[in-house]
Amino acid sequence: MAFASIFKADLFQGQTVIVTGGGSGIGRCTAHELAALGAHVILVGRKPEKLQAVAAEIAEDGGTAHWQACDIRDEEAVKALVAQVIDAHGPIHGLVNNAGGQYPSPLASINQKGFETVLRTNLVGGFLVAREVFNQSMSKHGGAIVNMLADMWGGMPGMGHSGAARSGMDNFTKTAAFEWGYAGVRVNAVAPGWIASSGMDTYEGAFKAVIPTLREHVPLKRIGTESEVSAAIVFLLSPAAAFISGSTLRIDGAASLGSRAWPLPKAQPPSEPFNGFHRAYLPDVLKVEQ
Repeated sequence: MAFASIFKADLFQGQTVIVTGGGSGIGRCTAHELAALGAHVILVGRKPEKLQAVAAEIAEDGGTAHWQACDIRDEEAVKALVAQVIDAHGPIHGLVNNAGGQYPSPLASINQKGFETVLRTNLVGGFLVAREVFNQSMSKHGGAIVNMLADMWGGMPGMGHSGAARSGMDNFTKTAAFEWGYAGVRVNAVAPGWIASSGMDTYEGAFKAVIPTLREHVPLKRIGTESEVSAAIVFLLSPAAAFISGSTLRIDGAASLGSRAWPLPKAQPPSEPFNGFHRAYLPDVLKVEQ
């Protein structure tokens, strides 16, 4: 089997694209789709074993991928990473700034170290990678960057540290798009809502118990797929988005809209999901519904 992308097979032929957080979840799915479309994918993350596994999957499917372990919160490590990629593979055509992480907690219980750690992972690290990719490559050759956000438009109760970081990344996206446009560099972002991804299995306790009920709060009455996020990222990287820059695309089934004053109707048959990822799997926390 192969990734059933809706895009033409040679869309990124001959291009090098970095995917941070490429060892799992949405990053893994996006890396697979880009490789299926001809891109030479560079997988970046902190855990070599995960990156190696995804690179092996891509090779097995006929694609090309290399991996590089890096803590994107380390400025010097990021500088070295980008230099190594350019030295080995030439200009960087695309960057998927996907790496991130957070944990559920009310604001009153988050200490300074925890708050700063999430900001460094979800905001500072993304800035460092984008800056180095621009300075070392895209400022000379152009390119496209897609940053990862989340549904934080009404605040992010229970994950205020991540909400602050994602909001900052939204503003960084706009600023970078304006400042770097002269070099032919486009910078956009995607903001997924509730997506059936491996990250759901990292949560415990009360938050874990809520996950199977999330679909009831989505107007489309379902949770999204990794492929639906990946397809949006691929579009924003593609020539079809050549005049789109500084935008954030929400991928949340309209869950970020409306208010409690207008309750959702009772559940009807949900919309049909798009799932082109042949190696996708359902998170364990959602299997309780089956």
